[in-house]
Amino acid sequence: MRIGRLTLAAAALLMLTTASIPAGTPLGSAERGAALSSDGIGTRGAAPRPAVQRPAHEPEFGAFVGSWDNYIPQISRYAQWLGNANVQVGHTYLAGNTWADVEGEPVVLGLWSQWRLADPSRTLVLGVPMLVPNEAAVPDDQVAKLLAQGARGDFDQHFLRLARKLVALGGNDTVLTPGWEMNGTTYTHRCKPDPTAWKAYWRRIVAVMRSVPGQRFRFDFTPNRGLDAIPWTRCYPGDDVVDIIGMDSYDQPAGATFDTYVSEPYGLQDQVEFAARRGKPVSYPEWGLFRNGDNPEYVRRMVEWMRTHDTVYQTVTDYCPHGFWQCERNPRSSAVFKQLMSGSKGSASPAARPPSASPAGH
Repeated sequence: MRIGRLTLAAAALLMLTTASIPAGTPLGSAERGAALSSDGIGTRGAAPRPAVQRPAHEPEFGAFVGSWDNYIPQISRYAQWLGNANVQVGHTYLAGNTWADVEGEPVVLGLWSQWRLADPSRTLVLGVPMLVPNEAAVPDDQVAKLLAQGARGDFDQHFLRLARKLVALGGNDTVLTPGWEMNGTTYTHRCKPDPTAWKAYWRRIVAVMRSVPGQRFRFDFTPNRGLDAIPWTRCYPGDDVVDIIGMDSYDQPAGATFDTYVSEPYGLQDQVEFAARRGKPVSYPEWGLFRNGDNPEYVRRMVEWMRTHDTVYQTVTDYCPHGFWQCERNPRSSAVFKQLMSGSKGSASPAARPPSASPAGH
């Protein structure tokens, strides 16, 4: 039954070619547009910090409830739990075990794209691994070599195939988060082993995916909040290849307050100021509880933060220990989240959606 609904999309996929961009194609400087030395992040200079708060609004919102197509019905159940709220964002990830995973499984991509197309107000957010295997404790020296290969264009064909599938299946305006949490240590696609190569590789991925006719992708640069393994500004690949400046923000470390999360170097305040200087909105693709148990104050403050800044979308990670709907460990936080979000009709900021058409290669 599910395959039958994908007949036309599958036919379109059969017409896709396997041609890739030659590995030697120049795609621009890895440093262009970065201008990191002028940001002052982490140095706390004497100059007054710019005002970046916007009038309160309700960002598009959703939750990560599972990666595969069989989790899609969970979105409507989640909306019902929130008093029939308008859950506009579907958030999922590609597996990162092999390059075939990164290219995307057509049935899964097709069904998520169908969910998106069923309502023009919806947004599909897709986490895209930049290297494989992506959770295999690959040592730094090997990561550096893989990043150098990516910067040369050795992996272009995988992202080209992903882009063509998304366009053919109706996901041409997907928000993509390649190499999420790159400033940390969890994933093979981390930045610290070679920031210059990482930035050049990101630039190639964006150029390759933007080369596909019909695409209207948005690219979300999404580090972990805080310093982590490397300042995330050192990984920023340039304004011309980033549409949204995201941040994954869990309540950690243990004992920290929300004010700390705002003011710490490379924290929430630095994120919104960094984005404001570039005229870009922010996002929170992953947020939730982690190190401080059932923490309703964190939930209240985080929702307030997202509503009072230029936030395109937010998606809570909804499983234990992070979430509120599928995790019974957090009853007080769950009650606060439900009170704040029930019946929400979230609407994106004016800059949130791409134009109705985008020329190939843009």
